[in-house]
Amino acid sequence: METLLDVRHLKIVDSRTQQVIIKDSSFQLETGRCLGIVGESGSGKSVTCKAVMRLNRQWLHQTGEIAFQGLDLNAISEKEMRKKRGKHICMIVQNGMSAFDPSSRIGVYLRETIQSHYRWNKTECKEKMIEAMGKVMLQHPSDILKKYPHELSGGMLQRIMIALALVLEPDLLIADEPTTALDAISQYEVVEQFILLRERIACSVLFISHDLGVVRKIADDVIVMKEGEIVESGKTETIFNAPKHEYTKYLISTRAALSDNFKKMMGRA
Repeated sequence: METLLDVRHLKIVDSRTQQVIIKDSSFQLETGRCLGIVGESGSGKSVTCKAVMRLNRQWLHQTGEIAFQGLDLNAISEKEMRKKRGKHICMIVQNGMSAFDPSSRIGVYLRETIQSHYRWNKTECKEKMIEAMGKVMLQHPSDILKKYPHELSGGMLQRIMIALALVLEPDLLIADEPTTALDAISQYEVVEQFILLRERIACSVLFISHDLGVVRKIADDVIVMKEGEIVESGKTETIFNAPKHEYTKYLISTRAALSDNFKKMMGRA
């Protein structure tokens, strides 16, 4: 298989404190596959994915090579990087509200985003978005386009971002804890939409989550992070069925215990 993303010796340092956030990370994502990154809060998952997009805070200095389709993203200008964001590399963030301009109607924001990559007029942009919103099961898309972000639920905003990805058809989709802020039903529905999205546009996915159940369902391969280091990596089922590192075993056993406890609670209800 062809390698779409090749991260080599990524190191991220907080220039204010000289604290090393990411120590020396190397991993690959093959074309058409989904790589899950798991670990507890503060393990470096989100910082790693933002490094690929070059969206970390300016005081987080990153070195190493981030080769995307053979091009080192660390070596190109910010202007060139902006052209990559959206059309080639699309990111869906944890909190849908933070992804949108709160002062702008949803339809205006989406049209401006699309027109920065495609030479479509207002009508074409609207038609493409309404079609995509229908595919992610959003009801009354024309009405939604007239609303402001605060008028919509977190689950709806996540679906809108997935719909935008359907329109942009990126080569790489980065999902940073996309289900964390959602209730259980919305989480399930959004994960299902991610699976359908992969099928529809055949993109590669970098899926960051602390929810091992979601990662097991969606990812082909997994890397486990602890305190800024990758401690284990491999095929998803291998990691879950035969973990080697003690930290991976701890994460999986903790998740299993929570699941068993939930089942007992539901049984008593």
